Parts: sequence; C-alpha cells; structure tokens
Amino acid sequence: MKIPFKISSPDRAIEENLLEKINFKTKPIGALGELEKIALKIGLIQQSETPSLQKPHIVVFAGDHGIALEGVSAYPQEVTYQMVLNFLGDGAAINVFTRQHNIDLTVVDAGVNHEFGEIDDARFKGEKIGFGTESFLNNPAMTDKQCELAIKKGAEIVNEIHKEGTNIIGFGEMGISNTSSASLIMSSLLEIPVLECIGKGTGLDQQGLEHKIAVLSAAQANHSLGSDDPFKILKTFGGFEMAMMCGAFLKAAELKMTIMVDGFIASASFLCAYALTPEVLEYAIFCHMSNEKGHQKLLDALDVNPVLNMNMRLGEGTGCALAYPVIKSSLHFLNEMSSFKDAGVSTKD
Repeated sequence: MKIPFKISSPDRAIEENLLEKINFKTKPIGALGELEKIALKIGLIQQSETPSLQKPHIVVFAGDHGIALEGVSAYPQEVTYQMVLNFLGDGAAINVFTRQHNIDLTVVDAGVNHEFGEIDDARFKGEKIGFGTESFLNNPAMTDKQCELAIKKGAEIVNEIHKEGTNIIGFGEMGISNTSSASLIMSSLLEIPVLECIGKGTGLDQQGLEHKIAVLSAAQANHSLGSDDPFKILKTFGGFEMAMMCGAFLKAAELKMTIMVDGFIASASFLCAYALTPEVLEYAIFCHMSNEKGHQKLLDALDVNPVLNMNMRLGEGTGCALAYPVIKSSLHFLNEMSSFKDAGVSTKD
C-alpha cells in the first residue's frame, strides 16, 4: 500500500530554548522526571515555548472479529455492540473519565456485527466497513480494499476533529477478541514468539488461555508472514477498528497533533502506523502500561515510557483519559512555574 500521509519530524531548532526553560525552573535539573520529557515533546510538536492543549478529544473505534467464533475470548461477540450502546448511554468507564476531565468523546462503528439503525447522538459515527472481519485462522481478516478504506476513514474522522480546534487526541477501542489480533500483529511485526505476546484478554481461565494460544499459533503458521509488510499484517490479523485507528494515528501526526496512545490494542495499532511511517512516534505519548502480557515488550521495542502503570486492561481509551491531566500538568509547570531568576532563588552553581 502506498501511504498517502506526509509526516515530517518536528523542527528541533526550538529544542535548546525549551530545554533551557525547563532546566532553569526552580528545581534541580530532571527533578520532574517524565513531566519534563512530555513538556519538551509537546513544545517541539507545537513549535512553541508556551504550548497549550486545546479541546482534548478521545475517539473510541468499535469493531467485531471473526476469530471470536473460535472461542478465544471469555465474552460473547454481542458484548461489542452492547458496550457501544453503553458508551452512548454514558454508563462506561470512558464516559466517567472523559466527563471528569472535560474531554470530548466520539464513538465510531468501524465494523460492529450489529445493525444500529438511526442513532440520534452527535457523538456517534456510523462508518461500518463490514459486519465484523473474517476469521483469520485460515484466511485474511480483511481484503486489501477494506483495510485501505478503514485507514482512510480513520484519517477523515481525525481531520474533522482537528478542524474544530483540537490539538491533542487519544484513541481507544472496543472489540471482543481484539487482544488476539493485537498479539499476532505484535508478534509478526516485532518477530517475537507469539507465546510471549498472548495474555488472558477479557479474563480467560488457564484452559481458555491454552486454547487461545493454540488457535493463534495455528493462525500464524497458516499465514507465515514476514515482518516487512505492515499493511499485509494489519489486513491479515487486524480488525476494522484497528485499521481505522492506524489511519487516525497517521493523520493526527500529519496534522502535528499530540497523540495519546491507550493500551495494548491501541499500541499494536500504533505499531502498524509506526512500521508504515516511523516519524509518527515523535507525536505520540503512551498513556499507560496495560496488564496484558505483551504490552511491556511492545513498549520496550518502541523504547518509550508510559505515563501511568495501574494494572489496567480495559481499553476504551481509559488510559488516555486518566493520563490527560498528568500531560496537562506538564504544560502548567512549563508555563507557570517560576525560573530561578524570576524567583530570586540561587542556582546550584
């Protein structure tokens, strides 16, 4: 696939000034740890020594997976559409946290196996590519055309949100069995044994986990993909919601937005975007360490530190919503904290 996104690295000419501003606040150098790195990253993205966050937004992409029919999840497939309705009914964790932190929310039907009909809610976008993907046990989950369309739709959604003045955006997902997709995408792209990437997902017992391992191992063997074709890996093992998220990541970076990456599934989708265009990493903040088995190895491979580590594994973009106030704090310290000179405090020297 020819990637239609033009993503350039932030201009680093401003970096020296940003570092000087950060280092001469009334604190020892490095004393605010990761907050200093986040402030520097957002300053570089926005090309400003006084960056700000405008109209934060989280998009939750929902889609079903044919591999669910192979019994790899503790929950039935209909939970996907039921949770979409729960999002729209303001009853889910993502609703609680976005409401608490004044973050706008959009819910996208990327490919749920359910006919929603007319939904009178401005937060809902019906962009269904299909009624769930095919089972990837023996065949690709998506066709080339479906995967390309999903990537395009994800980009279009981000473009619309950007036009409303948003400069920081996060992505979450809902899709029963999508930890199976994430495990195989991660294993294929990073060339890590699939056994090291598979976790309990929605809460499988040991017998269920062993069955999941057997199914995913067979699927990987049936396709025998190399690591050098991320589009083929995405369309073979991914979900419509993951492909849309991949396009959303790429478009957000092209528009020079700050990107909040959620947990394991979002990170696996990001990994596809990164494999297609590595510069996307310079716009991303990884919000939390999932309790899902493979997530630590994935973040290590990207050489990134998550903002939070709270043993969460819910998805929905909840990690983004919880990390947002920490990210916001990084800019408050940059913009409001006194320097040694302003406060009349002696420096170390």
